[in-house]
Amino acid sequence: MRSKWIASPRLLVLALCTLAAMSATNCLADIRLPAIIGDNMVLQTGDRIRLWGWADPNEEIKISVSWRRAEWPIQADEEGKWQFAMNAPAIGGPYSITFKGKNTVSVKNVLGGHVWVCSGQSNMEWPVRNSNNGQQEVAAATYPKIRLFTVEKAVSDKPLDDCKGRWVECSPETVAGFSAVGYFFGRELYQALNQPIGLINTSWGGTPAEAWTSMPMLEENPNFEPILTRYKQAVAAYPQAMAKYKEDMDKWNQAVAKAKAEGKPAPGGRPNSPFGPGHPHSPAGLYNAMIAPLMPYTIGGAIWYQGESNAGRAYQYRELFPTMIKSWWNNWGQDDFPFLFVQLANFMDVRDEPGESAWAELREAQTMTLDMPNTGMAVIIDIGEAKDIHPRNKQDVGKRLALWALANTYDKSVPYSGPLYKSMDRSGGKITLHFDHCDGGLVAKGGEPLRGFAIAGEDRKFVWADARIEGDTVVVSSSQVAEPLAVRYAWADNPVCNLYNGAGLPASPFRTDTWPGTTINNK
Repeated sequence: MRSKWIASPRLLVLALCTLAAMSATNCLADIRLPAIIGDNMVLQTGDRIRLWGWADPNEEIKISVSWRRAEWPIQADEEGKWQFAMNAPAIGGPYSITFKGKNTVSVKNVLGGHVWVCSGQSNMEWPVRNSNNGQQEVAAATYPKIRLFTVEKAVSDKPLDDCKGRWVECSPETVAGFSAVGYFFGRELYQALNQPIGLINTSWGGTPAEAWTSMPMLEENPNFEPILTRYKQAVAAYPQAMAKYKEDMDKWNQAVAKAKAEGKPAPGGRPNSPFGPGHPHSPAGLYNAMIAPLMPYTIGGAIWYQGESNAGRAYQYRELFPTMIKSWWNNWGQDDFPFLFVQLANFMDVRDEPGESAWAELREAQTMTLDMPNTGMAVIIDIGEAKDIHPRNKQDVGKRLALWALANTYDKSVPYSGPLYKSMDRSGGKITLHFDHCDGGLVAKGGEPLRGFAIAGEDRKFVWADARIEGDTVVVSSSQVAEPLAVRYAWADNPVCNLYNGAGLPASPFRTDTWPGTTINNK
């Protein structure tokens, strides 16, 4: 029997549209987690962990975890955002977490352990497969309790609440493209602690420190006004610059096509995209897109390898780098976590005579950052490559960073720094240098004589000096300088130097003077 109610086509369409709208609303209202919270993640031990996400406005969500017999009800706010803090699980696992609301989301294979952020420019981004013995390192990287997360590159003009990426277990299939410094650092920690390690790689080659610093912190310091002014000018000129870039790209693509048709090599000189909106050098652009989305996630510390792109503004870096660190500390929502960084390696041609060096001044700025609490510096002045800004020995970089963490974060009794200049005395035409971190005594690696020391008098003209070790000091002099005032060590782009301590760790480059350097006016 046919029904007496027959829907008109118009009512039928209206009903279908209503159902579709309800379905879309329910889809949008599903509990959603940020990318950093997912299967295979590591939760920071010994601290309050934070879980967060999105749901329907005012929706009630119940959270349960496998390591406790409890269920916690929380409520999303009027915008659908929610956050929950609880004690971290014990080291180990695997654990699971379940979120129940209008839908259910389960997160599996979770470990309790130690979480470190790995950030910086290309030497942090540099992958395991391209490090020394890369093929063998990849093949041997079966560490299921080391977990890896790589933040997909992005730029934003405002802080984002999520990023793209996923946690994976460390294996030959997953480690090849991961940060080599991050992986070797994490491997050292894992082998020393025998506890799960989570590594979050958020890096981008060629980028300056201001791109990784929050905008409010940049804006409140008048010394950074030149950085912001350059960007404002670039934004204003961007439409014309982009039109010129497109024109140049068209010409270049035509030249490439012509060369290919003629069987010739493709021409070099590919045009660079103009500085402006969406550029990875934008002030705060990477902080907004690649750091801010991580910030509620509880971490144990951060490692950093960057500075090459700021070497021409080394004096400015004295303020910029600490400001960047503080912007992370202030906004992460936890105590000032350990922040360990890599001093720039030796690079470029070796010079015959002492002179000025922007890279030496950048290394000095990095060393000055050690005055901040909870910071550490891995010195790698001995493992660079003159012709390659990307030294392949990332194993020692990771190891030296790990020594700082093991000694100062995990209370292991290990030497963790090479000699650091402390003070000097002048007497009888000689300067005596005193050092911290002389573990096992000062050593001239490769045998005497010590190399890399230069000395100057009132005329500020440096000459190579005679240097010898006396106990935990180095005595420096020169027959050309009767009344010396200052000493510099390894003060060059690519210095020849050999001062170490008994633990086999190299001394940091330094100078005893404060005479104006070559980058003092560069902003």
